[in-house]
Amino acid sequence: MNNQQTSNLVNKTTTNNNAKFVEANTLTQHAQNFGADKVTKGAWKSFGLAIFAGAFIAMAFVFYITVTTGSQNSWGITRLIGGMAFSLGLILVVVCGGELFTSTVLSCVAWVEKKVSTPEVIKCWGRVYIGNILGALLMVLLIMAAGMYQLDSGRWGLSALNIAQHKLHHSWTQAFVLGMLCNMLVCLGVWMTFTTKDILTKALLLILPVAMFVSSGFEHSIANLFMVPLGISIYQFADASWFAAMNIDPAQYADLTVAGFVLNNLIPVTLGNIVGGGVVIGLGYWFTEKVDSQTLPSNNAGVIKTNQQIKVRTQEANLQSIKALLKPTPVQLFADTALYQALAKLTQYGVTGAPVVNEQQQLIGYICGQDILESLNKQTVGEIMFTDVLTASPDDNLITLVGGLMHLNHSQMVNELTLNSKIGLNGVAKQDLFPIIDSGILCGVVSRADIAQQLRLQ
Repeated sequence: MNNQQTSNLVNKTTTNNNAKFVEANTLTQHAQNFGADKVTKGAWKSFGLAIFAGAFIAMAFVFYITVTTGSQNSWGITRLIGGMAFSLGLILVVVCGGELFTSTVLSCVAWVEKKVSTPEVIKCWGRVYIGNILGALLMVLLIMAAGMYQLDSGRWGLSALNIAQHKLHHSWTQAFVLGMLCNMLVCLGVWMTFTTKDILTKALLLILPVAMFVSSGFEHSIANLFMVPLGISIYQFADASWFAAMNIDPAQYADLTVAGFVLNNLIPVTLGNIVGGGVVIGLGYWFTEKVDSQTLPSNNAGVIKTNQQIKVRTQEANLQSIKALLKPTPVQLFADTALYQALAKLTQYGVTGAPVVNEQQQLIGYICGQDILESLNKQTVGEIMFTDVLTASPDDNLITLVGGLMHLNHSQMVNELTLNSKIGLNGVAKQDLFPIIDSGILCGVVSRADIAQQLRLQ
């Protein structure tokens, strides 16, 4: 095999560069990686992005109030328009980058697959929630300072007051269930974005799920962290002349209090968001795929040992798709991950190496535990990872990986495969896990042990 053939084999992703969509049966792997990325992201980076996300959702509610105030359309049409306007918030979170609590609960999928620990998940949820609170409250300050409640001769502020008060009039059970329904739609919207890399497509996919939950009156905890404090602020700080101009008695909004908000709305809605998004959608899809994977037939490929050679059978059973062997990535690292953290992760999950990805879940390298031990003078994974990584597509045959592993082309492998064949690439020689790439995205791994089981001797 010449150098060009070797290079093509090692860097093979068999991805159609024009393809934009990911197969549906890889979405749970995407959700695992999505959740693991959120939990393992640097604490300060995660916190900062959470502040942005809280502000983005607050901006969306400002948009909602603006387009629905004074509308002469029918009730349903007005709410649909408002819901579509509100979708700006989640679009900003997904496209511009943000850590939003209601989508972060999808990290349940990574947790149940033991890619992240319970303490890590709790810390992540805590810092994201606090960051969202700060972002939302910052927008309350800015909106009040701007005097936006006076828009449309004060009707903008009156609309905000009525929306905020309405949220406190749900029963506890009703608030919980409305929170469930809301985050089922939010997480379904995010789940759909896993199917594509195209930014415009992601944005379009988010519009209708968000428009539905908003127009139907479902409850979003982070949106409420802006809307109800805004109502409380208008009640507490708006000029008496404003109330007089609106011909309303401030006392009728006396139930807009912090304690009433937290106890009657925020707690049940937050719990409902967790159950709806994390349990119903995240774990629901995970369980469905888990049960389905247990029904897959075992791969009984065989090989025949003759003298010092092992000849691979060429029957169809021996050419099964890698998809049948695909497993979730136990550990994935990022270029800026500290080496001590990387080594701790490898040790925790009992693996010798891990793929390195960027924030878009695209493979950028591979790192081994031994390399870390030999490079303790370095700081991050990106400094010592190797980039010549043997990969394959879920629809490739096992021969693709075995051929790369043995550094032979297809015909050589079928006719001359020997146990003494040398692996010419240092990186491949260190790999115990082989990343599987679908549409440019890491969707799982196949291990050497999987290959050995598939090609076991007769």
